[in-house]
Amino acid sequence: MKERSLFLFDFDGVLADSLEIYAEAVARCLERSGTPIVKTREDYLSLFDGNLYESMAARGVNLADYSRAAKEIMPGIGYHAIKPFTGLIPVLVALSRDHSLLVISSNGSKTIRKMLIRFGFDPYFEEILGADFSVSKKDKIDYALEKYGIPAQRTFYIGDTAGDIKEARAAGVRSVAVTWGWHTRERLLAAQPEFLVDRPEDLLRMGSGLQP
Repeated sequence: MKERSLFLFDFDGVLADSLEIYAEAVARCLERSGTPIVKTREDYLSLFDGNLYESMAARGVNLADYSRAAKEIMPGIGYHAIKPFTGLIPVLVALSRDHSLLVISSNGSKTIRKMLIRFGFDPYFEEILGADFSVSKKDKIDYALEKYGIPAQRTFYIGDTAGDIKEARAAGVRSVAVTWGWHTRERLLAAQPEFLVDRPEDLLRMGSGLQP
């Protein structure tokens, strides 16, 4: 019998192809909150070199003002235009047979749930821990470890940014960087993930106890 592992998936950039939508939306929220720090695509991506909310606060953003702006702007963005990355359904089906799958994201849980349902991904995830649970991914990983009782060495956080890798490392779990998301391969490698994968099916090797 396979040992059960915990697979913690980031949402945007790992499951959902959403960069264009959110880069524009976050820029609008920051402008509305009086701190227009995102002028270029690189300005936006640099917020994810660490924890998103810590990065914004370090650049002078009042997070309460940002949250108020987001409540006004985010409901009106083009969620219908956000698509899932291809090749994920067979991987999620296979992993969920023997392992626990969760979403841990800086996005909101209700928004994620709606998109998981639309993508056909919802049946494979046991729980969603979004920004409404905590803005710290490390805290959410810590919670998942305690709740599910699976050792850190069998827990994988799957992300697409340098910040994801850093928060996985801070929580003591195994960091997995995917190259189909928001940060480039070079930027991910600089953050020193434990694993770097180019295709969703590479995740199945970890589910089998093998290195990808």
